[in-house]
Amino acid sequence: MIDLIVSFLASGLTGATFTEMLIYVLVTTHITIAGVTIYLHRCQAHRALDLHPIASHFFRAWLWLTTGMVTREWAAIHRKHHAKCETAEDPHSPQTRGIRTVMLEGAELYRVEAANAETVEKYGHGCPDDWIERKLYSAHSAWGVYLTLFIDVLLFGVAGLTVFAIQMLWIPVLAAGVINGLGHWWGYRNWDCEDASTNILPWGILIGGEELHNNHHAFGTSAKLSSKWYEFDIGWMYIRILSVLGLAKVRRLAPTPKFAPAKQVVDFDTLQAVIAHRYDVMAAFAGSLRKACSEEVKRLGLAGRAEGKLLKSARGWLPTDADKWNESQKARLAEIFAVSDRLEKIVQMRSELSAIWGRSTLSREQLLQMLQQWCARAEASGVRALQDIALRMRCYAA
Repeated sequence: MIDLIVSFLASGLTGATFTEMLIYVLVTTHITIAGVTIYLHRCQAHRALDLHPIASHFFRAWLWLTTGMVTREWAAIHRKHHAKCETAEDPHSPQTRGIRTVMLEGAELYRVEAANAETVEKYGHGCPDDWIERKLYSAHSAWGVYLTLFIDVLLFGVAGLTVFAIQMLWIPVLAAGVINGLGHWWGYRNWDCEDASTNILPWGILIGGEELHNNHHAFGTSAKLSSKWYEFDIGWMYIRILSVLGLAKVRRLAPTPKFAPAKQVVDFDTLQAVIAHRYDVMAAFAGSLRKACSEEVKRLGLAGRAEGKLLKSARGWLPTDADKWNESQKARLAEIFAVSDRLEKIVQMRSELSAIWGRSTLSREQLLQMLQQWCARAEASGVRALQDIALRMRCYAA
């Protein structure tokens, strides 16, 4: 009897090897990540897709077992994050709370906000409220975690405690820490949206596609998180598989710019298309501004001189919104503009253009007039970067 107990504690019912346990951990944690990104994030928080009851109930049960998170609480906290992004009310912004705090205490920040009844009431609408949600998943959120602990020990003996610990840490470390922390601190940006979101890697595999966080913040209701041809979102791949099987229906995707021959006159359709594709406009503007920095070095014969190095260094930050410049960069503006009045003109008109879609109180007629005037000034400026953007905008199709 003692030998049986010792044998069970050593290897559980399966007698699994280290490699087999590792495969089990990787598979189960990846399913958990898939559940978070597909069900909690894209389906519940943003309504980017609908899931068949079979898929929805599977993810709900799985997340109850492996995370203990309540759907309504998770969706509410995430929606508040978008509504209050990078402000003091953002539940987990490293810009206001510090990267160390979010990386190391992300799970605690989640628990604190989940206990905020006002947040859950205001932002948690539309989430499941059926019998099993009320009586089990929400009422006894810890039971699933205890059941997973029991299963892990049953399968692997004492080693199951380690398996369980890894499963429980997976979401707090990778989601609460890495995505909420690094995803607003370090990485590259395709889209110059108002917040500090970044893409950590162009290949969203380990965290289900959530690595492409800047893309998500630019197009929050899109079921697909990849934007560029070289980016891969494994969560989107799973959604496409579920769609083929009839288990998911995509509701929204990021708008794809369509182009037509340039219009002679900017009209309401052009205005609508420009505002709808404003991130694409500003991304193109950023590319033109970076190119203009290099062209100015050549045009002014500044290669190898301090002024030339100044303009080249500005390529990395000058194309971004002014509110994202640090004090050192702001201090260099006067030097840059003293060297190149063309760059000053481009930066000034970039700011004016971005202000057009920020004027929510103006009528369509007023916005159209502003855009028409902007394009006329850009085309008459003699600055190729501005002329290129004006031509591009006149080519957008509704």
